Amino acid sequence: MNSLPARRTRNYLAITAAAALLPSGIGAAQPPLSTPGVVQELHDIADTAVPRADCRDASLTETGLQGDVPAADRADGRSTQGYSCNIVPIGGYSGRGGGITSTSFDHCVYLGSFFPGDLLGPSNGVQVLDVSDPANPVPTANLTEPAMLAGTWESLKVNQARKLLVGVGVPAMTGYGLISIYDVSDCAHPILLNPGPGTDLSLPVPLTGHEGGFSPDGKTYWSSGVIPGIVSAIDLTDPSRPHVIWQGMPGNSMHGMGLSDDGDRMYLANNAGGMSVLDISAVQRRDPDPRVPVLTQLTWTDGMATQHALPVRYGSTPYVFTVDEAGSGGVKIIDISDESRPRVANTIKLEINKLDNRTSAMASGMGGSIFSYDAHYCAADRPVNPTALACGWISSGIRIFDVRDPLRVREIAYYNPPARTGHSTELWNSPHALASIIGIPLLSLPSVTQAMNQGAFDPAQALAPRGSQAVLGDLSSDWCMSAPEWHGSTLWASCADNGFLTLALPPEVYTPPADQHSTTGS
Repeated sequence: MNSLPARRTRNYLAITAAAALLPSGIGAAQPPLSTPGVVQELHDIADTAVPRADCRDASLTETGLQGDVPAADRADGRSTQGYSCNIVPIGGYSGRGGGITSTSFDHCVYLGSFFPGDLLGPSNGVQVLDVSDPANPVPTANLTEPAMLAGTWESLKVNQARKLLVGVGVPAMTGYGLISIYDVSDCAHPILLNPGPGTDLSLPVPLTGHEGGFSPDGKTYWSSGVIPGIVSAIDLTDPSRPHVIWQGMPGNSMHGMGLSDDGDRMYLANNAGGMSVLDISAVQRRDPDPRVPVLTQLTWTDGMATQHALPVRYGSTPYVFTVDEAGSGGVKIIDISDESRPRVANTIKLEINKLDNRTSAMASGMGGSIFSYDAHYCAADRPVNPTALACGWISSGIRIFDVRDPLRVREIAYYNPPARTGHSTELWNSPHALASIIGIPLLSLPSVTQAMNQGAFDPAQALAPRGSQAVLGDLSSDWCMSAPEWHGSTLWASCADNGFLTLALPPEVYTPPADQHSTTGS
């Protein structure tokens, strides 16, 4: 190994020490189960990338590896132009930043809030945008109930059937007690339905929050808090009286979820890397004393901080897309025909996620804060026989894949918005801007450890271009974390620094199916 200058050696030791604090294995974070054979452990690493998109115009295409924002582009300002392939930007609304995840209903968008930055400036809480004209989104309201001001993290969700918008207050990683429920029949002007429990600070609802999702019928909102892994079922039969009807701890640290179309199964993400299948039929039936057994746990070392699960069906075969927001796990396509033995059928990764590219990823990602080139939230263009999957891939931007054949996925388009270098003081609602006091991409370190174990990581090259930016990042890329939502051939997306974006896919690239129905699984 080449010798390192003293400063880089200190940075490398700091990175290695931080890596030791992150979970890089499996099983230890899982509680023991009484049913034999329900815990499955996968140790294989998927180390291939999907084929690159065939870009019709090369003027703003990526200059390096698929998904990378190279260190040279960050240094000379090229990243402030962004990168695009087979996508035409239509319009947008940057505001003070786009929070972590946002959601939409009808012709409106609800920009997630991030505490405490969302308390500053003229636009507090969750901002409502009217997108009747996709080229010119117009702000129409601000939701400033306690849960909205406390930061909605990844909890802000809409149920189309009941026209309900729900968000849970999450000031820092895990929140407690606050939930807001809105009627969005007039989507540009939501009406609060629960001025009492969950909104009145003297009437907290006993839930922990970080992530959340609806049952398909909209009568149950499921809230999960990552530390500890408590999951709560909140009855919304009467939205003015939200109350917990079941609560349990199916794991030490659980994350997002997807629900089956009958509401009887939950596919619950595990922060240690994996997915659990829960039988929630007793809650769906409203049994007086519901039991929620864990049917199986599938864990893996290829990725961690599994974010959410998106159930789909190809013909008669049920699958789940699961997304790892750390450790370069990408998106796994899991066959759940036998729910007691789920099977990973395929994995979607970009070139920058491969083990032999960990050096390049660290070299460019340093200074970009704790997240780097990982998937975060995806949306399929329909739940049955999906043709396309759109994902927020954090610093790799928005990636669109042809998934008509789940075993032969290819990328068809991408849009990585212009970096907002130098604008951090304007972006109070951007988690990226606020987190950039930390420069090290900490959540990439498990995959760095894996690469080091295989002799595929060179710390001298990794720290050479940007190693001095272990603190005080430079916003030389954006974080696209929210699921891009399908609206015909248009995608509605939000990113931390650039806020809300409307993007068009040309007909030669994507043809919307007649029964298109954007879905994130909950």
